[in-house]
Amino acid sequence: MHRELITFEVAGQIFALDIMSIREIRAWTPVTPMPRVPHYVAGVVNLRGTVLPVIDLAARLGWAPTEATPRHAIIVCQVEGHAAHTQSQGLIVDSVSDIVAFNSEALQAPPSAGRDEVIPFLEGLVAIEDRMVMVLDLQSLSAPDAPVLAA
Repeated sequence: MHRELITFEVAGQIFALDIMSIREIRAWTPVTPMPRVPHYVAGVVNLRGTVLPVIDLAARLGWAPTEATPRHAIIVCQVEGHAAHTQSQGLIVDSVSDIVAFNSEALQAPPSAGRDEVIPFLEGLVAIEDRMVMVLDLQSLSAPDAPVLAA
């Protein structure tokens, strides 16, 4: 089966999301911080009259929080929720790269993190040209109780 991904960079690493889960890519917009949210929730932005939660993807992955600049972007994703309910959320990324296509059989399972732990948030890895691209699992990334490996 043929798949298309949007690739982007976070903390010097190349990641990707399935193109079908992406609504739009926005230029950087400052977020409004919210009280009592998880450390990886940067805040919210106004998306054409709708409040959009924005996740700091670097912080969510267990790395240092992003110090956003006008060069950063927000990828707006559709996430399947409970009872077939979809919700939108933004992901802060350093930059957006390409749309890439590959055969789904080329997707390899994520490596073990040791002691039978699987690296969280990864659907798998795929070699595209001369680089390894980490394909994110948007469902697990959006789950509030998903584990984070210490950096």
